[in-house]
Amino acid sequence: MTTTHTHANLRGHLGTPLNRPLTLAIAGAGARGAAYAHLATHLPDRARIVAVAEPRDQIRHHFATRHALPPERVYASWQDMAAAGRIADAVIIATLDADHLHPTTAFAEQGYDILLEKPIAPTLHDTEAIGEVAARTGTTIAVCHVMRYTPYTRHIKQVLPTIGDIVSIEHLEPIGANHYAHSFVRGNWRRTDEATFALLAKSCHDIDWLAYLINRPARRVSSFGSLFHFQPANRPPQATDRCLDCPLQHTCPYSATTLYRDGLHNGGTKQYFTRVITAGQLTEDAVTTALRDGPYGRCVYACDNDVVDHQVVNLEFDGGTTVAFTMTAFTPLENRHTKIFGTTGQLTGDGRHIHIYDFTTERTTTIDTSLDGSSTTEGHAGGDENLTRSFITALHQGQPDLILSDITNSLTSHRIVFAAEQARLTGTVITL
Repeated sequence: MTTTHTHANLRGHLGTPLNRPLTLAIAGAGARGAAYAHLATHLPDRARIVAVAEPRDQIRHHFATRHALPPERVYASWQDMAAAGRIADAVIIATLDADHLHPTTAFAEQGYDILLEKPIAPTLHDTEAIGEVAARTGTTIAVCHVMRYTPYTRHIKQVLPTIGDIVSIEHLEPIGANHYAHSFVRGNWRRTDEATFALLAKSCHDIDWLAYLINRPARRVSSFGSLFHFQPANRPPQATDRCLDCPLQHTCPYSATTLYRDGLHNGGTKQYFTRVITAGQLTEDAVTTALRDGPYGRCVYACDNDVVDHQVVNLEFDGGTTVAFTMTAFTPLENRHTKIFGTTGQLTGDGRHIHIYDFTTERTTTIDTSLDGSSTTEGHAGGDENLTRSFITALHQGQPDLILSDITNSLTSHRIVFAAEQARLTGTVITL
């Protein structure tokens, strides 16, 4: 067993860089864990992947091969990795949402610093418990609120003073019809009892980002929303339980056949969805098997989903600033849209471009925050890369201020999300 004194913690070398690369273990090598690990390899002088825990054999083997991990540092579960003792400086926890509390507790108690995928946990109880673990152990826990780390957000923060005081914000999270059908009707986040409610799973990013921009405590919240469309009552008479057998498969906007077969031949998000259902095998046979036998081949009107497909959240912050936030499935897959209304101007943004209208000059200034013109839907508009870089650099260089989403800030915004869902369920205005 590797002894703990050979490993470093951020709090133990504040202001002093390490004289070696930071060592990282990965708990959960799915899409998010693999993405953060890959981005860490872009910083070979500052970070090195040394271990992985992943229950799926094929994904675990692929990850271990890609990162040249020795067999003794490849584990079938986070429990097995924790049982090995302290084997790295830090761990990235990207297990399923419902499996955050126990690994976070175990690794924090062993002294690891932690990068934790959002949401912190699917319940308020477990979320608060992780906050208590951080306070008790003194470990650094950063949460993957990638929207705080994008160049777009950095530019907005810089130019916000030019529109005066923020009076109100209008913000849209367009989930996208295909994304919603994949993740929240057929997929892992379709049921509150198995995962969590949709606002937490999909839009804790957005609530956190809005609180980050306003930078004052939220005081009151109300919310409305429901499962409007994806339920048996809206099923067409000719529809079958599986898209592969359905006479409507080529005309239905939510056809699994169309979505995942398109992903075979096109890149981007559709291919990502296809990789998910086939465990990375981009072949016609693998897609057909998944459509015939797996959960992703089901008719969207014949699933066991119960999470909302649209929701609005209204917030009031200290000083009177208000927010109107909309999360909806019924959009193309596109960037978030935001309007910020200030006392001397208006800021409009789409995840890449920022338009600032000045009331005095009646002129609009536009900023393109993408240096290379790349799509803002890839890598969360640079947020994934900047989050990974910031976390690694903070731990390597002893600079905690580089972490913009520490557990304290994330707990605050998560509490808003839980209060919003309580407000929706009870039809009340919740005072925070």
